[in-house]
Amino acid sequence: MTNYQTLSITVTDHVAHVKLDQADKMNAMTGLMFEELGHAFDSLSDRGDVRAAVLSGGDSKHFTAGLDLQAAASTLMQPDGDPARLRERLRRLIKNWQDGLDGADRARFPVIAAIHKGCIGGGVDLVCACDIRLATEDSWFSIKEIDVGIVADIGTLQRIGHLLPNGIVRELAYTGRDFPAKEALAHGFVNHTYSTKEAMLDAAFAMASKLAKKSPMALSGTKQVLNHARDHSIQDGLDYVATWNSGMLLGDDVQKAVMAMMQKQDPDFDDLMVYEPDMDKKA
Repeated sequence: MTNYQTLSITVTDHVAHVKLDQADKMNAMTGLMFEELGHAFDSLSDRGDVRAAVLSGGDSKHFTAGLDLQAAASTLMQPDGDPARLRERLRRLIKNWQDGLDGADRARFPVIAAIHKGCIGGGVDLVCACDIRLATEDSWFSIKEIDVGIVADIGTLQRIGHLLPNGIVRELAYTGRDFPAKEALAHGFVNHTYSTKEAMLDAAFAMASKLAKKSPMALSGTKQVLNHARDHSIQDGLDYVATWNSGMLLGDDVQKAVMAMMQKQDPDFDDLMVYEPDMDKKA
């Protein structure tokens, strides 16, 4: 497995643990972290044996303190030159950061965000890209970009409207105020809250282990169909799932699942096939 500078990753019993690993900086987010998050989730998807993932803040005081402003300022410092070319460079940089945080969304398995204490700025972008959010009771969220004079640009404003009522989204985005876990739970932004970080992580891994026992084909397909439905009309979504199931329904997993139910046993599903990008280059 790749050695990352900003992340720590383990895989046990079909469950990946993707841990933000910059505790000394409160998991402040840099361009490298965005790049590594995208690469990590793509690589885990390519493996074929990962069926669920937990994304945590590791040993940091907070899940993440958000964008590392000092690193960002250094990155964004523009040399003298043609303004159009400088702006095109900035657009590509933003698109690359977006692509990194899209990794959790495009992964072919569910990703459970396990959030403790502060989840600020880019952290909100990140957890909005996850499938499920669990949090400690003392956690909070903040769309902080407004307070540094920028428009949030790596996913929050595009995804959070599918997770919260429009008026609440606008209030949070316009004010940058803290959005505490109790309020986030009441509005359905987080699925469950827990009194301690340990209890929250236990629940996250218990949920991930339960998901890992499901058919990986059905799990991956359900995520793809839900994401497609989010981004398209109802009729488009119905057409898509009809096409998906016509291509996937006749596999071995349905028979295994039915037989296991009849025998009151847990089904034993095969892993998804490993994807090897290098093979494409040789073809």
